[in-house]
Parts: sequence; C-alpha cells; structure tokens
Amino acid sequence: MAKAKTITVEQTGSPIGRPKDQRATLVGLGLNQRGRVRTLEDTPAVRGMIDKVAHLVRVIES
Repeated sequence: MAKAKTITVEQTGSPIGRPKDQRATLVGLGLNQRGRVRTLEDTPAVRGMIDKVAHLVRVIES
C-alpha cells in the first residue's frame, strides 16, 4: 500500500482579532497557538484550509 502524502504546517500568527471562521479553520487544522506544528494528510480539503489562513501559517518543506 502506498504511503499517504503529508504536509507539515506551523502556526506563525495569532488568531486574536481574526474572524471566527479563520479561528475555526486553525482549530480544524489542529493549531491553536503560535509555534504549534502539525503534520497532516495532503488532501484538497486540507490545502483549502491552509489557503484560507495562509497569512497565519507556513508550510514546512519535508
């Protein structure tokens, strides 16, 4: 079975003062404080969530 592709994301910005949908997107990605890093499955849904909060996160090349 092929290994699923993953993507590593680090939260770089604070959700304070951001719209509720952006805060909810960060929680959906498993991020809730600056500096937190998560490795997620690389799917179109996850990519869309990252695009929505691109100003608050960075993708770490792995």
